[in-house]
Amino acid sequence: MKKGILLIVLLAFAGQVVFGQTTTKPKPKPKAGTASTKAVGTTGKKPVGKTTVKGKKPLVKGNTTTVATKPDSTAKTSIALTSIPLRRDTTPAKDAPLDGFYVKTNTFSARPTPYAPLREADVVYEKTIWREIDLRDRVNTYLMSPKKRLIDVLVNAIKNDELTAYDPTSNPAKEDVNGDRFKTPLTKEAAMAKLADSSLVKKFDPNTGAEISAHMVAGEFNPDSILKFRIKEVWMFDKQRSVFEPRILGIAPMVKPRIAGAGENDYQPAFWLYYPEARKILATEAAELKHNDATGLSFDQVFLKRIFYSYIVKESNEKDERIKDYANGIDKLYEAERIKKSLMDWELSLWQY
Repeated sequence: MKKGILLIVLLAFAGQVVFGQTTTKPKPKPKAGTASTKAVGTTGKKPVGKTTVKGKKPLVKGNTTTVATKPDSTAKTSIALTSIPLRRDTTPAKDAPLDGFYVKTNTFSARPTPYAPLREADVVYEKTIWREIDLRDRVNTYLMSPKKRLIDVLVNAIKNDELTAYDPTSNPAKEDVNGDRFKTPLTKEAAMAKLADSSLVKKFDPNTGAEISAHMVAGEFNPDSILKFRIKEVWMFDKQRSVFEPRILGIAPMVKPRIAGAGENDYQPAFWLYYPEARKILATEAAELKHNDATGLSFDQVFLKRIFYSYIVKESNEKDERIKDYANGIDKLYEAERIKKSLMDWELSLWQY
């Protein structure tokens, strides 16, 4: 009997030991500030990889969860910043309508076509010619178009210090008798004063009525008053390239100075501009031609292609005479045509055997 009771006690003790080994031990609780990730199946209600922190609520932004490990005050600040959307003006800026169907940028970014290099040893013939371009001629009216005038382009360049104007008056001391050798530069104020009409203002004594003083006052510049341009060009034959071509050296707007008591004088250059320097300005300004709006020709190109009508007023000679110094009336036109023909005949005579 005693043996049976002892056997039952031993079996009960052995079962308790076995049962204790198969029981799962509880997992240790995570410490404060550490995170644990619990994987959840696809059928669960919580997203996979959700991160939880003891005592902290997760910060959810979209489909992701942010772990807040900072103190409560910082977490509240982060929640407040992320919950407020950024304010921005979503209204698109209204641009000015385009005057056309494409942006014309070829002329505005153009550069002047460089001249071919020239050596003194290759020049076997040279002649300096002075011409006048009358803007009232039907071929030249585009140079005084209200849309864009040639004189406006030149004046704006002078005001912006992009071009230098030179004094056209004679200066024998500096070997510039005719004032067209670009020896004496002018300030932009002096150049603009030569373009404006001047008037003589007299001051009288109120008691006796006698004239006390008189001085010239410059008026406002009117671009429509410029009706002529004078150009100075050099005709050269380059034997290296077998080319007989003109190259413009200078350009000058013409004005009629008014002198008190004498009325208006003949047209005179207001100032001279060095044309190789002006080419970089003229190459970026489109000319308004009447036959086609899509030519894309600049003022520099129309001069380079000789799209203008002019007449000769002087050629280089040993006496430094102008045509009007030895010809009058219609004879001046005949003499201008004779000089023009002599230039062409010289070139044609090169190819005759």
